[in-house]
Amino acid sequence: MEPEEEPGGAAVREVYEEAGVKGKLGRLLGIFENQDRKHRTYVYVLTVTEILEDWEDSVNIGRKREWFKVEDAIKVLQCHKPVHAEYLEKLKLGCSPTNGNTTVPSLPDNNTLFVTAAQTSGLPSSIR
Repeated sequence: MEPEEEPGGAAVREVYEEAGVKGKLGRLLGIFENQDRKHRTYVYVLTVTEILEDWEDSVNIGRKREWFKVEDAIKVLQCHKPVHAEYLEKLKLGCSPTNGNTTVPSLPDNNTLFVTAAQTSGLPSSIR
């Protein structure tokens, strides 16, 4: 997060910069804390309204964008970012996030979930 930036605003900005996607921020799905790394991650629904052909990270660092079903995303994340895979597993199962402060809704029947997340460093605080 940038100084004085709200978690939802950071999530919208990050998904635009990193994935070239614009959208409308939806509900907060969960807040996850990693005590070891002193991070708090907020996970939101984002309704996509625009997908850019070229965006900041695609031009500057050659970043690619790819869409996954939840099950497939979990498999990929387990290899590269296991903590993020845990977030999706917990959201998919409809369980409470690790901090126990937020109730997480069940996913729709089609198990399709697109999320954007924001993370902050230095617990406690309130996303990247």
